[in-house]
Amino acid sequence: YLTLEPIASADATLSEEEKQAGVALVDIGGGTTDITIFHEGIIRHTAVIPFGGNVITADIKEGCTVMQPQAEKLKVKFGSALASEVYDNRIITIPGLKGREHKEISEKNLARIIQARMEEVMDYVLWEIRRSGYERKLIGGVVLTGGGALLAHTDKLAAFHTGMSCRVGIPVEHLAHGYHESVSSPIFSTAIGLLLRGLQDLDPARLSSEEPLATTEEDSKEPSNVSEEKGASWFDNVFKKTKEWFEAEPDMDFNKK
Repeated sequence: YLTLEPIASADATLSEEEKQAGVALVDIGGGTTDITIFHEGIIRHTAVIPFGGNVITADIKEGCTVMQPQAEKLKVKFGSALASEVYDNRIITIPGLKGREHKEISEKNLARIIQARMEEVMDYVLWEIRRSGYERKLIGGVVLTGGGALLAHTDKLAAFHTGMSCRVGIPVEHLAHGYHESVSSPIFSTAIGLLLRGLQDLDPARLSSEEPLATTEEDSKEPSNVSEEKGASWFDNVFKKTKEWFEAEPDMDFNKK
């Protein structure tokens, strides 16, 4: 069956306590920003804002007059959602096109471009929270996730705009200890949530009804660390496949002064 992206993200990033207390999950993706509001453990409101990280990249491309891949790399490596948190004298140098001189970009100006668009996103988020009628009932505040949550100081901007407590949600809320370190990134919230849903939907009766293979006494004495390695290997393989969906383009030679 189908699972909505914001529900999968909520499974991976929110605690049951937050869902009971009331919380707004804001998943800032590449093309859309999804909002899901929980209260007393129930989904009370959902909304989709038709733009996300892609419009920020487009703004940087136009504002800094750079190519699309360069704009994306500038956003990811040097982007900030609050210009006031960036020093005035920081300069980013990016390579020029064939034989042309390097281009210098002010990190402060880059942050101003990003902040202007992120403020617009947060204005829409606040409007949807108010429209839901639960603005004063969200004790858990706002939880940001998705690739857009990786932008520096996004949580501060969201807290300022909404007047609520805010944190960045990472998809390890319901994972056991020993998970792959790379999993703890908001960009994987939906993918990890879908994996958790898939595991929950496995039929225990079907698994237990399968006839075990005949084993010798020596085989049954498999060291515990071997079984742990098998479990870790299974998760690593699943995570590797998932991570490939989000692989970025090779790094460009950007320098900061």
